[in-house]
Amino acid sequence: MSITKRWTGSLYQEALRTEDCGPRFYAYYYKQWDNYRMSYHHHDSTEIMYIISGMCRVDVQMPDGGSEQAVLKKGQFIMLDAGVPHRLLVEDGVPCRMLNVEFGFSGSPPGQLSIRQLALEEEEVHTLLTNASPYLVLPDPEEVYHIMKSLVLELDQRGLLEQGRSTVPMKIIPLEERSHHREARNLSSPEQGMLVRTLFVQLLVRVARLRGEMSRSAPDQAELYVKRTIEFMHHNMDRNIQMKDIAAAVNLHPGYLHRIFRQHTHRTPTDYLTMLRMEKAKMLLQQTNIPISEISDYVGVGSRQYFHMLFKKYTGKTPVQYRGSMERIEWSYPEESE
Repeated sequence: MSITKRWTGSLYQEALRTEDCGPRFYAYYYKQWDNYRMSYHHHDSTEIMYIISGMCRVDVQMPDGGSEQAVLKKGQFIMLDAGVPHRLLVEDGVPCRMLNVEFGFSGSPPGQLSIRQLALEEEEVHTLLTNASPYLVLPDPEEVYHIMKSLVLELDQRGLLEQGRSTVPMKIIPLEERSHHREARNLSSPEQGMLVRTLFVQLLVRVARLRGEMSRSAPDQAELYVKRTIEFMHHNMDRNIQMKDIAAAVNLHPGYLHRIFRQHTHRTPTDYLTMLRMEKAKMLLQQTNIPISEISDYVGVGSRQYFHMLFKKYTGKTPVQYRGSMERIEWSYPEESE
């Protein structure tokens, strides 16, 4: 009695690198979203969500029990591994149009290019398959989008051709079956044709290369994000900005920004912002006649009592003591010679 190989939908399963298999597509569609809040869900397939226009947010539950948020804009895509709980959120009035493809894997007949063979030939594909991640967010200079468009068009066309040859009428999946495990739906056979397999290979190679480019540029990219964060602080320290505002300004998750900022500056973003504010307050106390009661407004600390506490903790003196202890700078100009 033969035993059927049970493939999962994960891109990181070891079987992809040790046995011959190819893609099996479960869903592929365009969708315009607006004012939408999806519940957390997961499925046994890898999913790529490509943002054609607008923006959205994808919340991902991580293996350690925490969660991360990915804000996606036009020209970006997220690839979610199978079994990873996630949800989509789209704000009212900011519609998001996307292209989705969900796929898993099944055995390849002899003579077809398999993912195992591809990984042997393409080092970056092997690296992608052996470095598991719950999700990846990548920018795309439109290569991935064009491949996905061609892939979905070919799948649609082949689906219509197969339906035309079938004696079984097409039907909608009943509501009670839509939440079933994907393998329980009796989907069509995985052999979608040579062009479909070729397009999937192109898609996988392009995603792997984009991830490789991102990994190589990650240190420089992180430094750039830290510089942008500091610039934003300098330009906005007079406002009541918080960590969420700073992270949104540089389009990063607050937790990730906190981590890379501390790695590069040995300070938390909040500590760094406080330092900037207190140094600005010192300058204003020493070099201007701005009333002490108004200094807090110039440095974005709404409460005067809280400002006094921060300033004394930072300098060891109250604002009044600091101004009294400093020599006021007086500007003088040389007299013109007769």
